[in-house]
Amino acid sequence: MIYTLRRKFIAIAMASLFIVLTLLIAAINISNFQNINENSDVILNILIENGGTFPMKKKNHDGFKPMPPEMSPEVPFSTRYFSAITNKDGEVIALNTENIAAVSTTMAEELASHAYFKDKASGFIDIYKYGRLDTDNGSLLIFIDCKRDLDTFYSFLFNSILVGLTGMFLVFILVLILSKRIVKPVAESYEKQKRFITDAGHELKTPLTIINANIEILELEKGENQWTKSIRNQVQRLSTLTSDLVTLSRMDEENNKQLITDFSLSDAISEACEPFYVMAENQHKTFDIDIEKNLSFKGNEQSLRQLVSILLENAMKYSDEAGKINLTLKRQGRKTLLSLYNSTNSIEKGNLDILFERFYRGDASRNSANGGYGIGLSIAKAIVTSHKGTISAASSDGKSIVITVKF
Repeated sequence: MIYTLRRKFIAIAMASLFIVLTLLIAAINISNFQNINENSDVILNILIENGGTFPMKKKNHDGFKPMPPEMSPEVPFSTRYFSAITNKDGEVIALNTENIAAVSTTMAEELASHAYFKDKASGFIDIYKYGRLDTDNGSLLIFIDCKRDLDTFYSFLFNSILVGLTGMFLVFILVLILSKRIVKPVAESYEKQKRFITDAGHELKTPLTIINANIEILELEKGENQWTKSIRNQVQRLSTLTSDLVTLSRMDEENNKQLITDFSLSDAISEACEPFYVMAENQHKTFDIDIEKNLSFKGNEQSLRQLVSILLENAMKYSDEAGKINLTLKRQGRKTLLSLYNSTNSIEKGNLDILFERFYRGDASRNSANGGYGIGLSIAKAIVTSHKGTISAASSDGKSIVITVKF
């Protein structure tokens, strides 16, 4: 249990860190790309408004739009760009590649045709951001080279991911080391609790045995009466509770070593069901089983027999009068499926996994009347967990319950 708690703590801490870092890295890089896009749009708009060239004067003159005051005067000299004019059919009729050396005339024509037939006002084609101005005679297409900006963007993106992964690895090492200290108080408390339950269980056995022996002597001397019978029943209930608590405490131990063997699961469950036929008949209930033959299993045979007994005892106790109980065992793909159905008077619909919580009692008066403490199904869950399986409970109609075990 402590190992599972520590593992969950590490998983939650790392998942939280991963989400935060992912959001931060994504936000920063999206912002960077938007800045590149916005800056290139500003430059494209200036070029389009001035017919494919930068205005070299600060003031409006001869129809030229002036450079924005916030833009560096070095932009016209540092920007690599070319322009193309097409007719209405998309055929390139004029090119200007004087301001770029990396693009040939043939390449410029191909890019212009591609941009024209994309039918968008602006966008990226490879490393080139283009803008388009449609006129009555055709279209003006301006392309600017964004290679330096994109290289910087991708370099920052790669470095930010690398730094994030490195940071996550270092935090993982720290959490792995420090988590042992964090869960240490819980581990100590849990060990004390288990030790107390085990010690108390052993200590209670002696007085219970003495009380039981004294009752036998009283019954020999004065005969059995309602008082001695009541004391004997209560002693039996306390003995059962003590035994269950010790069993559950041992099942929780991570170093609990069980005898693992290969055995016939079909035969083991069939034999575990036999005592309940008479019980069902005495209570006027219907008990049917459907067990697939020759199913083998690797595990602790005694524990799995105990699992079936716990589930059937629970079904017998809480099924309605003249109720139905069905147990099914079959192979389902690579899994072995054990299912137990029983009718009941009234139960909450939906998922009922809370029944496996320790000391849970959905109906306290009914549990008391049946001698239950809400610990039997907790032992069943511990047995299933120790065999790397899952157990669940559900009701589809509020009048029956199905407990399903998968190994």
